[in-house]
Amino acid sequence: MKRLVVRLAVYVLIFAVFVGGIELYGFNRHQKDFYLNVRHEPVPSLQGVKVPQYNPHKPTVAVVMADSSIPTEDFDFLIPYTLFSMTNAYNVYAVAPDKNIKSLSGGLDVVPHYSYKELDQLLGKSPDIVVVPYMPIVDEKKYQPTREWIQKHSNEKTTFLSICGGSENLADAGLLKGKSAASHWQAIPGLKKQYPDTHWVEDVRYVQEGNTLTTAGQSAGIDGVLHLIAQQLGEPMAAKISKEINYPSYHFVQNPKVDQPFYVDIKFATYWLNLGFHWNKKQMGVLLYKGMEELALSSIFDSYGDTGTTQVITISNSDAPITTKHHLNIVARNQISNAPKLDKMIIPGGDAKSLAATDVRLWNEKANAKETLLIHSDSPKRYVFEAPLEDLAKQEDLLTAKHAVKRFEYRANGIQLEGKPFPLETYGNVLLTGLLAFLVAFCIDRRFIMKKTIFKSYKRIS
Repeated sequence: MKRLVVRLAVYVLIFAVFVGGIELYGFNRHQKDFYLNVRHEPVPSLQGVKVPQYNPHKPTVAVVMADSSIPTEDFDFLIPYTLFSMTNAYNVYAVAPDKNIKSLSGGLDVVPHYSYKELDQLLGKSPDIVVVPYMPIVDEKKYQPTREWIQKHSNEKTTFLSICGGSENLADAGLLKGKSAASHWQAIPGLKKQYPDTHWVEDVRYVQEGNTLTTAGQSAGIDGVLHLIAQQLGEPMAAKISKEINYPSYHFVQNPKVDQPFYVDIKFATYWLNLGFHWNKKQMGVLLYKGMEELALSSIFDSYGDTGTTQVITISNSDAPITTKHHLNIVARNQISNAPKLDKMIIPGGDAKSLAATDVRLWNEKANAKETLLIHSDSPKRYVFEAPLEDLAKQEDLLTAKHAVKRFEYRANGIQLEGKPFPLETYGNVLLTGLLAFLVAFCIDRRFIMKKTIFKSYKRIS
């Protein structure tokens, strides 16, 4: 009996080492490729980069970024930046500890408008709204200036708005003690343990308490921003912005309650297995061009990049900073002239055919991708996240796309997913790895355990 237990333990241990080790390696690689994807390419000249003009008669929104070594979550940053800018009623600035290029998750690089110190000097007071996206605290020393700046402006006159996992950054700064707060459903179990003095709410899209407003995962950030706009500028303005972006869930802006909260369940396994066992990742480019829509740009990184199946890289016609529709300065890591071979090139934005015509022509002349897709141009009246999620299902499979929809907290009915039922490559690699682990365990069993058992039995008979 004892030897049977030993043999069983060997099989379990070998399986855990093989499968668990590969999964852990894949998870760490994904963290590096998406959430910790910082710029290593040479920095181009930033001379001539323009900053939106400051109007002292408008309230100021500061959208926070951390140190260059700490990427800011792209959706959490781009969505509030875009929506507040669309009102034309605010000064909206990207701010960071310094004005060096900062990275958003997935590999999108941004030039801050102001450093923390510069914005403080410009305003002579705290910003009216401080937006806190998710910034992983992977280096305490380098994150400390961001924490201190958030704490510095913690007063009754400043509204703090966290998007998705940004509530962790607010909690870290001590701004959520004794308060109720929302966050992404995947993060809440850990946040409950790490910050037990905050009441983490799971059945709402946003929570407002005092001068803090925290939102649930990703698309719930739209609800939180529009709710704040409705409070400050009136409900017609919020409804107008919602209509302009074709947002399908405006009712949550007025009532953030959800009937069925999302939780981590068995379906989450597909996402985790993709991280470790989807080895042949698609290489996808996203074309950056002058005047592009920030919302459309965000839809690419979040829909494809955080699935474990696709590596997204930025490409433009030159290495110079590019100004988006609402005056954000972004920088590509690759140029059309030296771009690597790709499986797919995505050109986001409903107006891409006109705004990016020259860049698209130059790219087509290079013909360095198996497929070029103007993903929003044929359906400019759709919510920008719907077409990429549908394309993800066709590119990969239904389970991967369904988890992306859930991770995004999309709760409308405007998506029709078509594709393979599950990730064949991922599950196939899991089976092959499991089989290899079994064979290794079997060899160890035969060589060291069963042989010893047979030898002892032979001695007893003799």
